[in-house]
Amino acid sequence: MNQVVHNKLKKGMKITLHIWRQKSAKSAGDFEKYIVENVSPDSSFLEMLDQLNEELSESGREPVTFDHDCREGICGSCGMVVNGVPHGPKARTTTCQLHMREYHDGAELWIEPWRATAFPVLKDLLVDRSSFDRIISAGGYVSVNTGSPRDANETPVAKVNADLAFDAATCIGCGACVAACPNASAMLFTSAKVTHLGLLPQGQAERKERALNMVNQMESEGFGGCTNHGECEAACPKGIRLDFIARMNRDFISASIG
Repeated sequence: MNQVVHNKLKKGMKITLHIWRQKSAKSAGDFEKYIVENVSPDSSFLEMLDQLNEELSESGREPVTFDHDCREGICGSCGMVVNGVPHGPKARTTTCQLHMREYHDGAELWIEPWRATAFPVLKDLLVDRSSFDRIISAGGYVSVNTGSPRDANETPVAKVNADLAFDAATCIGCGACVAACPNASAMLFTSAKVTHLGLLPQGQAERKERALNMVNQMESEGFGGCTNHGECEAACPKGIRLDFIARMNRDFISASIG
């Protein structure tokens, strides 16, 4: 490594941030500008925000509120829009797994929360995603009494169904699909949960009821309808497929007509 490159990496990056600040759900918000210097290219996006918050705290200013938990791309907590893209520019990546080397020195970033009526902003970048919990509560489970635990291989499951169910189960409920959709639709999230159980033998007894109840709950929460833009699939960090929506629609129609 030559000396110029070494010194550049040692110095770190200078990043200009425009972050949405909002004191509460009832107050108006706006973007505020911050400059963060000496940002390591190897730090994650959330670590960069941690660095900013440390500087804000040390200067007596209020840190930026944002949601996070595992920081391993598993829990789905770290939802935010970066330069108009949910989770940032890298495909199949959550914000916590996005690294600052994806940006250049001197980059200017606009950071805002998920934008949806069903995801009201609580503070700064933090939104209320409890609407997803209520959709799950409406039918995202198997309540049939199956007796004592059995061997995992006792009930045969076709490999194609097992693979599809596993793909659907990878949904982490982050809400990027809603944030990316021009209609703020939750169809991709709901279809992943409906498909996951609808493909397994244990989920067949409640399959139609599950689709009916979860879709109705989704609509009552104020999410928009799906018009097949496909932005949800493109923004999903786990690659949930658009065809799961078609599967859910078939179950919903079947349940609706009895």
